[in-house]
Amino acid sequence: MARSAHAYVRGNTLQFYQWLKEDSARKLPQGPPVWICGDCHVGNLGPVANSDGKVEIEIRDLDQTVIGNPAHDLIRLGLSLATAARGSDLPGVTTALMMEQMVQGYRSALIPHVATKVKKTPENLRPVETVLRQAVNREWRHLAQERIEDVEPTIPLGDRFWTLSEEEKEEIEKLFKNEDARKLITSLKHRDDDAKIRVLDAAYWMKGCSSLGRLRYAVLLGVGPKKDKEYCLVDIKEAVRAAAPAAKNADMPKDFAQRVVTGASNLSPYLGERMLAAKFLGRPVVLRELMPQDLKLEIDRLTREEAVNAASYLACIVGKAHARQMDAATRKHWAAELTKNQSKTLNAPGWMWTSIVELIASHETAYLEHCRLYATA
Repeated sequence: MARSAHAYVRGNTLQFYQWLKEDSARKLPQGPPVWICGDCHVGNLGPVANSDGKVEIEIRDLDQTVIGNPAHDLIRLGLSLATAARGSDLPGVTTALMMEQMVQGYRSALIPHVATKVKKTPENLRPVETVLRQAVNREWRHLAQERIEDVEPTIPLGDRFWTLSEEEKEEIEKLFKNEDARKLITSLKHRDDDAKIRVLDAAYWMKGCSSLGRLRYAVLLGVGPKKDKEYCLVDIKEAVRAAAPAAKNADMPKDFAQRVVTGASNLSPYLGERMLAAKFLGRPVVLRELMPQDLKLEIDRLTREEAVNAASYLACIVGKAHARQMDAATRKHWAAELTKNQSKTLNAPGWMWTSIVELIASHETAYLEHCRLYATA
């Protein structure tokens, strides 16, 4: 988190939620209650494969998903993009243009005939196009080398992967004897529906900050007959109570894992169909097979054109995720709400620009304090 303000914003979600509880957030429009990401920063979008192997850019991390105000996702994405622009030494004018294009891109998903001012081509969408091309061409060996640093059927223990207790090993064996887990793994198009699966290796996965204090495991499975078996890597992740604010009286599953899977199914169908809610040592967990095509979208250095067009494109992706949950009348009404109180000097609503400015200022202060503490630790 000390690497850059952009990294700090990505890792410090709770500060954003705190801002949403303050008076300054009351000016945000109240959109129709739909499933939202809840933590919609740039790194939580990227290429995702479905069970047939098709790839699309979708929201790829749904830990904080709730039924809530869609404006929260738009603001969170705007903050993330704005700090990425600052990290690229782009002027404030570029940030203003990005906010304009975000609103237009998002509205184009709600009302398809709405066009954005900037023509998007592979050249000026380089960060997105590059990662999408990489995703389409990836195979199992790429995933194995990236995640477990080898293509052999073992998980190397070390800094990232830790040994399991006997209780954890037994629980993993038990989990994958369950028919629902077997069907999840064999649901990929090229696999036999009746194939057997076997646990070959497993380890606790120290993935990052989100792993601290939670159950997180990597499980290597063999699928099919022993001679011609295929390998797959499954992520088991504990689901916890969402910190993102939910809509009042929102009808969501009480089980945290079921909430995550339901949100994923609504927001990111390619990902949702590959997820399963389960219990592990009595705690709710989400199972997901890791696909070679699933990649995080990293935006570190941008040109002005890339920043503006990425803002439009990614806001459109988020807009599509929200729009598929609304009927035509609701989409039209929400699109109109977004442009109320539009600034005379900016082709974006005043509430959005003010919110982004406030958030950048508060996060910049907190980031510098974080760096001071890190340097003196």
